[in-house]
Amino acid sequence: MLTGRKGTNSDNFIMLPTVDFCFKELMQNPKVRKGFIAAILGKVPETIRQTTLIPTELQKESEEDKLGILDVLVELENRTKMNMEMQVSYFECWTNRVLFYIGKIYTGQIKEGDDYDKLQKCIHVSILDFIHFPQDKKCCRKIVFCDAKTGEQYTDLMELHILELKKLPPEDQNEGGIIRWMRFLGGKNRKEFEDMAKKDEYIEEAYNELKKLSLDDQKRLEYELRQKAVRDHNMMMKSAEKRGLEIGEKRGLEIGEKRGVEIGKEIGKEIGKKEGEQTALRRIVDHQLKAGKTLEETAELLGLELWEMKELEKMKEE
Repeated sequence: MLTGRKGTNSDNFIMLPTVDFCFKELMQNPKVRKGFIAAILGKVPETIRQTTLIPTELQKESEEDKLGILDVLVELENRTKMNMEMQVSYFECWTNRVLFYIGKIYTGQIKEGDDYDKLQKCIHVSILDFIHFPQDKKCCRKIVFCDAKTGEQYTDLMELHILELKKLPPEDQNEGGIIRWMRFLGGKNRKEFEDMAKKDEYIEEAYNELKKLSLDDQKRLEYELRQKAVRDHNMMMKSAEKRGLEIGEKRGLEIGEKRGVEIGKEIGKEIGKKEGEQTALRRIVDHQLKAGKTLEETAELLGLELWEMKELEKMKEE
């Protein structure tokens, strides 16, 4: 299978970092990792002296389940843990998932009998290719524990960074830091990657890594299988949603028709009842008038207004 793909390496194919397989592979490069982590933390890359990749349980799950979310877990020199995840498709409970996994990483640092002072800072980075916060246009934000009234930070032991690629503003020649990295991660073709590589040596390293990955037949196969698995999953979800809407619409029509018949019967009964009452009244009025009573006297007897009596007389004539 791989033999038949050798001729494809001369084409213009380039992997896209928004595919989580590609992002995870990029983070295997120490220099790329250092540049991106420095941008997240707002530091100069040279001050990030050590970043150690830690195998994750999710990685093992993803070997069996092609739809498992691929994450990157790194330990910094000061023992801070940083978990990074790329997510392209909309994920309704993303907040719940993030809190679950950062909590798992945080509590996983100590074992039974260990002291709490062994717990080190944990940072989660979500790189999202969908809108997570629709209420504003901020493309990146840092979330920490704060006092709800004063805004005073309670602790820095847990920290969330949410990067929304869909919200990136128009490109600015002077931009740098995390915005530059977000633009790279959201890039769609070689020209975009090449232009960004000229402005930053760490992004240049990332682009060179992209090119090497794209020329590797085995990596390309894994990349395309990952893309296919995600596409198939999304298509299944859309099909299920469409089928659900069709079933819901059909059921709604059936319920509506049934309720319509019931309402029609109720209205019919009310009309019949009303018409019956009017017929009875007309007979009483007719009897009273034949007995020599006036309309006024008959209205007083029946507790009706004079205009109601006249309406009954009209209906009788019709």
